[in-house]
Amino acid sequence: QELCLVPSMSVADNVWIGRCGQFSRGGIYMPSLCEARTQQLFDEYEIELNPKENVKDLSTAQMQMVEIARAISYGSRIVIMDEPTSALSDKEVKVLYKIIRRLTKEGVSVLFISHKLEEVFDLADRVTIFRDGHMVEERNVGGLTMEELINGIAGRKVENLYPKEMTNLGKVLLEVKNLSLKGVFEDISFQVRAGEVLGFAGLVGAGRTELLRAIYGADEIWEGEIMLNGETVTIASPAAALKYSIALLPEDRKQQGVVMGMSIGHNISLAILDRLSSFTVIRKKLEKELCSGLVKELAIKLSSLKSPVKTLSGGNQQKVVLAKCLATNCDILFIDEPTRGIDVGAKQEIYRIMRKLADRGTSILMVSSEMSELIGMSDRIIVMKEGQVAGELEPEAYSQETILNYAAL
Repeated sequence: QELCLVPSMSVADNVWIGRCGQFSRGGIYMPSLCEARTQQLFDEYEIELNPKENVKDLSTAQMQMVEIARAISYGSRIVIMDEPTSALSDKEVKVLYKIIRRLTKEGVSVLFISHKLEEVFDLADRVTIFRDGHMVEERNVGGLTMEELINGIAGRKVENLYPKEMTNLGKVLLEVKNLSLKGVFEDISFQVRAGEVLGFAGLVGAGRTELLRAIYGADEIWEGEIMLNGETVTIASPAAALKYSIALLPEDRKQQGVVMGMSIGHNISLAILDRLSSFTVIRKKLEKELCSGLVKELAIKLSSLKSPVKTLSGGNQQKVVLAKCLATNCDILFIDEPTRGIDVGAKQEIYRIMRKLADRGTSILMVSSEMSELIGMSDRIIVMKEGQVAGELEPEAYSQETILNYAAL
């Protein structure tokens, strides 16, 4: 489920890691042979990547495609894919579907683990439902309804997955004018009001993640203006963003969201230690009360607040990152892929929290690769293409076809 690549190595070396000896001549490794074989593999499966590029320079979605390429390169008769589409846009998902259908046509068995339920109906012959570590049901996909699948996973009837309501929007909290980051995005302008969920759609490489990171101070801004409550501000770092009451739930929770070896409690409180401290000493009781409340609110499954985050499932790690954001009592929340690797029950909980925050007046900027999530949760959607705003949609204009037309054409 989590990316497992060596960032300092090339795409080709990551695909064939541990097997590069086959590209040696006279005992000397020949990178050109490895790159040529990788390109052949990419051409065969329509994967658009440069074998020579360093993995550290790739987006999360591109890294995911490297993982997929490595999996199929073994020529195995059984391939297990754990959340392979969690970071992919619709374009990359279509490539993966072609790969899977080709593999199964060649007699390869594919075990496909996913929380995106539409993928079950798109790909699977049979589905096995797990809940709380137990297998609860096995069904042929033919004749199975989405409602039955959702209820089986959640262990209860799930209604109103997207609790989207008409919100009385307040004043403009954040305004961006002509924001540009050279070579990444250009001339981006928008406003976000209190209580509004503003969705950002687009294909991989459209610049959505980079835009949020630039506003948050994680990346240098080339030019442009950021205004909070009508006043121009300079946000030079994430620490400055927190002082301006802005929080970020990043796309890659493992690398950017949590400290894997640190306890769950310390991860949740990490961004607000100054508020929990007295004369540089952390008030343990106050920290425990805060963390316990957020764990209960988000239904995080854990044995103890003292357990390392690495002991949690990916979905529960995501909830810890969200809990850390909520602990800051932010006025503006940036969420990049909010439900990546999370089951339908947990998704409903996160959507409920998002709507609750919006009702309190929090502005939410959400990047998502899931069309249903964007349409179901957003009060307005901005579609980006190649680093520019391609379109802005109000709810009455929402449709997957319209969004894809703006994003791809």
